Amino acid sequence: MKNKFAFPTGILFDFDGVVVDSFQSHFNAWNQAHIELFSTKIKEFPNEKLSGKSPHIIAQYFCDKAGYSEKGLDFFQLKAKYLHTSTIPPFLLPGVVEIQDFLSENKIPHGISSNATRLFVKNSIQQLNLGFTTFFGLEDYKYPKPHPEAYITLAKHLKIPKENYMNTWVFEDSITGTKSALDAGMIPIGILTMNSEKQMLEAGSQIVFSTLLEAYKYLKNLEL
Repeated sequence: MKNKFAFPTGILFDFDGVVVDSFQSHFNAWNQAHIELFSTKIKEFPNEKLSGKSPHIIAQYFCDKAGYSEKGLDFFQLKAKYLHTSTIPPFLLPGVVEIQDFLSENKIPHGISSNATRLFVKNSIQQLNLGFTTFFGLEDYKYPKPHPEAYITLAKHLKIPKENYMNTWVFEDSITGTKSALDAGMIPIGILTMNSEKQMLEAGSQIVFSTLLEAYKYLKNLEL
């Protein structure tokens, strides 16, 4: 793959679908909460409709489907309880350790900004023994993705100057998160966990990789 970028001044990561495959973790928690609250299992999770969305939006979707629109907050909180008490970590995706070690060694500002809860991200990082020390979750912004606040909040914390946003990479697997990165004035880099290359490029990704492992190899070939 021919290099088309200068070395980034900062790298920001989404969490679900980029660092970890957490679908089963989230689905199990949603399902447990659904059984407790509505006495039925969730039949399916519409990824295309809900991928990357705030868990508040996901909770409201299932409550509307169940005929209990007023239960959105209760459902969200119950799902969070099941998610946060799980001792089974999500599945670590390829290249995460390599790229995080590389960025740390080269003192490149980096961190995680997720629409998942902060506690889920924190627990997962600890369970998987990852090296990320800077991470933000749903509670840390007024407006979750697709609003740009999530990535702007992280960039400010990492002390990335606004004039460097145009050379700040954002690894995202969802259309929702890609819009957040674009609207923050950053460079969205697609990870093909959920969507096709065509879908991610059409959404605004400037380049795509199958996993962070391929992205890591690409970065190593760029001049620092």
